[in-house]
Amino acid sequence: MIGAIDIHRMLTDYLDAHPEDKDRLAPLADLLCLGADLTNRRDFRGHVTAGAVVVNDLDQVLHIHHRALNKWLLPGGHLETQDSTLLDAALRELTEETGIKASAVDTVCAGPIHIDVHPIPSNDAKQEPGHQHFDCRYLLRTGSAGVLALQADEVTDFAWRPVSEIEDETLRQRIAAALRP
Repeated sequence: MIGAIDIHRMLTDYLDAHPEDKDRLAPLADLLCLGADLTNRRDFRGHVTAGAVVVNDLDQVLHIHHRALNKWLLPGGHLETQDSTLLDAALRELTEETGIKASAVDTVCAGPIHIDVHPIPSNDAKQEPGHQHFDCRYLLRTGSAGVLALQADEVTDFAWRPVSEIEDETLRQRIAAALRP
């Protein structure tokens, strides 16, 4: 099970590698200092999620179309009690949403390549107020030809897109740098 110590260690290591992100990630650091349970999806001050940035042999990045948000996103989602690391959570979510097994991908970087902070709108059906996700994104490489099975209740489609189409400039640059020979 992932705990505050694990998240704190990951954030410290991440900020050592990417000190330019310190101000942007201050809300995450503040919640850690306040003792927030960042693994609890019912803590609406914000919580940590895990994402998979999956790149194929053509240097294309896997995107999924998220049903509830009606947006193209990278695979990922909430942490579960069985996840022992954030990477494990990203791999589990990848498998759940696309059918791509952890054994079909290689980890390119030991820690997250990017931590995205994004708002999640309120959801009256789930009785959830708007809140923030701190999405720890792990760069993975696959030789797999494609998606095996979409999680129909959450995902409506998938697409492999060039790295150049990643919306977040920082993530786009970090992926391109990590993939250079």
